[in-house]
Amino acid sequence: MEYKLCGKSGLRLPVLSLGLWHNFGEVDDFDNCRQMLCTAFDKGITHFDLANNYGPPPGSAETTFGKILKNDLLHHRDEMIVSSKAGHLMWNGPYGDGSSRKSLFASIDQSLKRTGLDYFDIFYSHRYDGETPVEETMMALVDIVRQGKALYVGLSKYPTEKAREAYTILKENKVPCLIFQDRYNMLVRNVEKEILQLTEEQGSGFIAFSPLAQGLLTNKYLHGIPENSRAAKENGFLKKDQVNDSVITKARLLNELARQRGQTLAEMALAWVLYNRHVTSVIIGTSSVKQLNDNIGTLNNKDFSDQEIQQIETILNQ
Repeated sequence: MEYKLCGKSGLRLPVLSLGLWHNFGEVDDFDNCRQMLCTAFDKGITHFDLANNYGPPPGSAETTFGKILKNDLLHHRDEMIVSSKAGHLMWNGPYGDGSSRKSLFASIDQSLKRTGLDYFDIFYSHRYDGETPVEETMMALVDIVRQGKALYVGLSKYPTEKAREAYTILKENKVPCLIFQDRYNMLVRNVEKEILQLTEEQGSGFIAFSPLAQGLLTNKYLHGIPENSRAAKENGFLKKDQVNDSVITKARLLNELARQRGQTLAEMALAWVLYNRHVTSVIIGTSSVKQLNDNIGTLNNKDFSDQEIQQIETILNQ
């Protein structure tokens, strides 16, 4: 595993982090969860990314992680970076959603209890909710650090101007933003417009989620939508209309380039995100130990020639 300094901090993160958004809920096979977590740690993945609402049901990914930590990894706690977040809908009523001080403090206390941790290494405001003043949310994060419930704080998916405001408030209160988390992959590149430059200006790291575009940048959808895939499910995050002819054509061309590089499309897509110098780490989501090991295999070939980068740009811009 390779590790990079996170922005201008002294904290190093593995270039691949394991996300527990999917496949670690109460509905999933516990032994498979355990094998994936332990294998990831054995392979040098020291950062595990959670949120209060990960499951399903919401909260159960943190509970699963807590059980595995207690039974298998507790003696390695100081070798691990564990992050969690609050800001999206977690429980019913007026205080289980959004970014108010009330919601953030209630949520982190619940998350610590579910995981069995004394503190989180990183605690994020999961989103700007459009209502809560940024100052209220940021001061809640500042006080969370000062109370010892987290070592560092981060922002997730904030609009540029709100992110800029948040960075300023945190810095003024001597609890600088460690890291910014957002969606980034070959098909979704919005952060290239302003966010990546902002993180560099502010001295924070950047961590990408959904590097494989919910499976679109794998060999899964090269021939349409297979049964039991995410796109085939109702109410899923990946919609059928996202698997359109244009995306399939791009995926097929990218797959051919990956084959020429001796990689799978997924490996090349992960390598492409890591190739961006602004990216500190990439959050991978896995459903099996084999998939985990395949993703780690990306590190065997993560460099690109100028010609390959141009080929990729040509494919993506057609």
